[in-house]
Amino acid sequence: MADVLAGRGCTWAFGAESLTITPEPGKAPKLLAALGERVVPYAAIADVTLTPGRRRTVVLRVQPRQGADPVLTAAAGQLKPPADPFRLVLPAARETLADYYADELRAALTDRGPAGRFLIAAPPVPRAFKGWDGAASFDGTDVTFTWFWSGASAAKYSAGDQRYPVADLEGVEWHAPEGASGSLRLKPRGQRMSPDPNKDPASVIFSLGWGATHQSLPFAAAVLAAIPAPRRSLPVARGIQVAELIAKLGELRDAGVLSEEEFQAKKAELLSRL
Repeated sequence: MADVLAGRGCTWAFGAESLTITPEPGKAPKLLAALGERVVPYAAIADVTLTPGRRRTVVLRVQPRQGADPVLTAAAGQLKPPADPFRLVLPAARETLADYYADELRAALTDRGPAGRFLIAAPPVPRAFKGWDGAASFDGTDVTFTWFWSGASAAKYSAGDQRYPVADLEGVEWHAPEGASGSLRLKPRGQRMSPDPNKDPASVIFSLGWGATHQSLPFAAAVLAAIPAPRRSLPVARGIQVAELIAKLGELRDAGVLSEEEFQAKKAELLSRL
């Protein structure tokens, strides 16, 4: 595939190994415009759908594999369809063409299961936005919260401005702006989160006009993608592999292929690798 399909507010370019989504200046939805051009490897896609839209349109959508996209991972299912950056809205008259591209995309998919790492690039840094009680900035290494005296709670203001190295974080929680609610919450490693984000110095809260989705969600995704993977991930994966090998050795022993002594010797050797 090497073609371009233009829809409402953006274009999709189909390459040999990836789909490139490019927002149209001044016409793209706010979130898509804030994210900018995104390259989506076919290896990151789990499914492709084509459904009827509103007002004589059809909607072509790619569904990234679970865990493949930092934006959707940070959104945690809270995005409303119009804000979904993986939708292409087309006139109904182009349904046949859209169906052709949907079939071509499906033929290019290789794995529909969860991804073990992000396969789609995170929003670029530096990033910044203003919440109701403070300003948030991220330079790729540290997240900084600067409190507003007019909005910050006494607990936050007395704690002072905060800086969190991403190396000390284990996660990010983004709660979509809904009316006068919503927040961006960092999860410092080894610390308990306060149940009230208004009093938690690792949180910025949203309100009407503050912390809009197109500003705060790319920020959350950029921070999430920068957090180092847990150091225990490799040993855990290795432990699972060793357990599977020991189970297979047990089957060989039970079948009479290995003696009990040989089984125990191989088992001890595998366990020594952990």
